[in-house]
Amino acid sequence: MSPFGSFDLDDDDRMSIYRYVERHGTVDTSEAAEHVGIDPETFRHHVSILKRDGYVRETDDGNLRVRLDCGESEEHETAGLHYEIRPACKADATGLLGVVREVADQQEHLVAESVAEQLEYEDALFRNNAGKTRVFFVATVEDEVVGWCQVEIPSLAKLSHTAEMTVGVLVEYRRYSIGSHLLQRGMEWARANGCRRVYNSLPETNDLAVSFLQENGWRIEAVRNGHFEIDGEPVDEIMLAADLGGPEPVHSG
Repeated sequence: MSPFGSFDLDDDDRMSIYRYVERHGTVDTSEAAEHVGIDPETFRHHVSILKRDGYVRETDDGNLRVRLDCGESEEHETAGLHYEIRPACKADATGLLGVVREVADQQEHLVAESVAEQLEYEDALFRNNAGKTRVFFVATVEDEVVGWCQVEIPSLAKLSHTAEMTVGVLVEYRRYSIGSHLLQRGMEWARANGCRRVYNSLPETNDLAVSFLQENGWRIEAVRNGHFEIDGEPVDEIMLAADLGGPEPVHSG
């Protein structure tokens, strides 16, 4: 089951074509047709629909690629690594879920676990509709997702000036300021959508994430004693926040 309600490929052959292109990057059209076992005329029809609906695009040399033009992309280079920060696309589904799962497993990041559940069972990623209540940004290296930032604005009017944020980056890519660039992009989006502050809550045992947010200008606002139970032991909840009118985050993460 796709994690996106808007990912409406109800035709099995069309889904097979899309999945093949998604797995292999740039693919030869005839090779893809042969792999999925569809006659050329039907294959061309399905590709036309996939192109029309924004799932794939055709390169200048006639090959097929998953379409990734899904919003403004920022290009960065740190210590020789080139990466992009951009809004998430339909094609990011598998990679995004994998990154969130890995970060949640490696760290005691309970909010990330919740995000992973939403990605698996809800129309979470593309709920950035007229309500503008939730959005994901991803960091990519050679079109592969290596980090994410989720921003969610509560639907309750009395809380609509706040936003909850989660940020995570694969361990191998934490030396390149990716987390800080993701954090800044998410904070800019929240500010542009009328939020005055952002917040996050973490177990005290996740000292890496707490330190990262503090280094980027966030502050500890409260501690709830024994709020979590991890491996049978009570663990305090650290509640952090940042004002969006304050200084921009530093790039240390």
